[in-house]
This record gives sequence, C-alpha cells and structure tokens, in this order.
Amino acid sequence: MKKHYRQENDCLNCGATLQGKFCHVCGQENLELKENFGHMMSHAVSDYFHFDHLFFHTLQPLLFKPGKLTNEYMAGRRAQYLHPVKMYIFISIVYFLLLFQSGREIVSVNKPGTKPANVEKALDSTKKQVAANPYIPNAAKKEIEKDIDKDKANNKKGHVKVTSSTDEIGPHKGFRPTSTDSTYSEYIAKQNKLPEEKQDGFIERQWNKKVYSYREKYGPGAQDAFLDDLKHNTPKMMFLLLPLFALILRVAFWKNKKFYVEHMIYSFHFHCFLFLFLGIIILLQMIIPASWTVVSGWLTFLEVIYIAWYIYRSLRLVYHRSRFRTVSKMIGMGFMYFFAFTFCLCLLFFVTAIL
Repeated sequence: MKKHYRQENDCLNCGATLQGKFCHVCGQENLELKENFGHMMSHAVSDYFHFDHLFFHTLQPLLFKPGKLTNEYMAGRRAQYLHPVKMYIFISIVYFLLLFQSGREIVSVNKPGTKPANVEKALDSTKKQVAANPYIPNAAKKEIEKDIDKDKANNKKGHVKVTSSTDEIGPHKGFRPTSTDSTYSEYIAKQNKLPEEKQDGFIERQWNKKVYSYREKYGPGAQDAFLDDLKHNTPKMMFLLLPLFALILRVAFWKNKKFYVEHMIYSFHFHCFLFLFLGIIILLQMIIPASWTVVSGWLTFLEVIYIAWYIYRSLRLVYHRSRFRTVSKMIGMGFMYFFAFTFCLCLLFFVTAIL
C-alpha cells in the first residue's frame, strides 16, 4: 500500500530538519498525520508482524542461499534484511504453534457394525476401573461417572460420541507418585511420621507434590496436562540451546578467530531456517492425505537431505573451510549438538516436573 508523506521537512518527533523520508536523528518516518483507517491498520500490522518488504526480501536467501544472511549481516549490509533475533522470535512462534497443535478429535463410537449393548458393557467396565483406581481423586471420579452415565443414556439413543485422546484410565504409566497415598496431604502426613533419615528427599517430594496437584486438578487427564506444560516450555528451552550451539561453533571453528556474537548470528539464522523449513513440511504433511504413505516418505527423505546440504553449504560460506574439513566438523558438531539438546531436554523436564 502506498505511503503518504508530509511535504514539510521538519521532524514532528524531535524537530530536526529532514534530509529525506526518515529523520537522521531519531529515525521517525515523515508520514502524514491524517490517514484513513486502512492505512493505519496496514502500517500497524506491517510493523508488528514484519510483513513488509523486509520480511519477504529475507525469506529468499534464508531458504535457498545458505550462509548469505550471516555474511551480509557481518559485512554491515543489514538494513535490507530483518534483524535475526526479531525474525527468530516470529518464526519460532509460528513453528511451535504448528508443531504443538492439539491432536484431539471427536469420533463416533457407534461405527457400522457396533452394537449398543457392547458399548454399554464397555462403559460399565470403564466405570468400574475408575471406581477402583486409587490414583484418581474422588471429586474427579464423580465427574467421570457423570460423563459415563450421560454416554450410556446417549448410547440408548444411538449417538454416543467420545473424545480420542492420550488420556488413560489407570496409573498414567510413568506419571505417578512414588507412594501409594491418595492425596498429597496424606503423603506428607506419613512422611512426617518417619525418621528424618528415612524421609524422601527434596526432589522426590517436589515430584510427588507436582503429580498429586495435577491429579487433583485434571483427574485422568493429568498426564496429558503435564505433557502440554512440557510443550509450552519447549520454546523457552530453545533460548538456552541457541547460545550453546554458538558455543559449539566457537569450539569447532576456533581457528577462524571469530567473535562469539558472530557465531550467535549464525545460530539465529540457522534455527530460523530450520523452523521455517520444518513448518512448511508440517503444512505439506497436513495437506497430503494419510493414504499417500509413499509421498510422505519421500517428503521426509528430501527434508533430511536438504537440511544436511543446507548445513554443509552454510558452514562452507561462513567459515571458509575445505569440503573435507567442513564435513568432519559437521559430524563432530552433530554429536555435540545432540548432547546439548539432550541436556536442554533434561533441564526442561526437571524445571516442569520439580519447580
């Protein structure tokens, strides 16, 4: 959309005499004060989401010219591209929204050939399991039993529906306390009666506190709620992984005599590419029918090949090493990145589960 500039050459923000469309003192653009609603909203959206010429001008080298953005940034040619940190924040938000979208969907129990009597038996069996399960709080049991009774009533009418989920009736596999107590207060009461040397340690107590609180709040959906919290904390983990990856680059290419911040710029650009490219793949996988397994398999294969080529090519252009040395550095960096990623995952689990 065309911008409307003022005819006057004084900056309305700081009063400096303008020598162009932008103030050379404060940087404010010399736009008309009175603009229609369409212009105002388009400028606001453009500034907030970076959907202007900078964004699209940055996408092409980010996806198809490995290493160019990093070299351009370090050479001082930065005005025509998005800042790497701003670009990373925007792309990572979009990527994690795509990655962690909910997989729950409503499916019909009464499929062709399913008899209502069999459905009722299954519901009665589930109700007995819930009643006998010591890990489900009484309040949650009552709510579940109400839902089961509603499903039984709907089943008689021939239109039972349930939610497909990873929720499980039972001890939730690995997501359970280290004790068999029904509540956290009961667990603490027993712990206080034990000698100090036989009481659980801080980490074990915190884990039990977290599990009991999730059980009380979410009932049989406690494990899924915990996994959702893990997912929500994953973007925060990446802000630790980014500088660790830059440190790996510093160690791997220490002979290049680059500053740490230069490695950080490469780290931001690389992860921007990775998230953007994987986001595109996720969208393609959503479009491709599930029955097209061959196409999906080829897409995954090409994804791995392109990412490997991108890493190789970007390292060659940024660090100027021979082909053999670049490949050997890639292998070593791969192992180091794996350990750094594992460390971040363990820290993520610890923070979510204990703190």
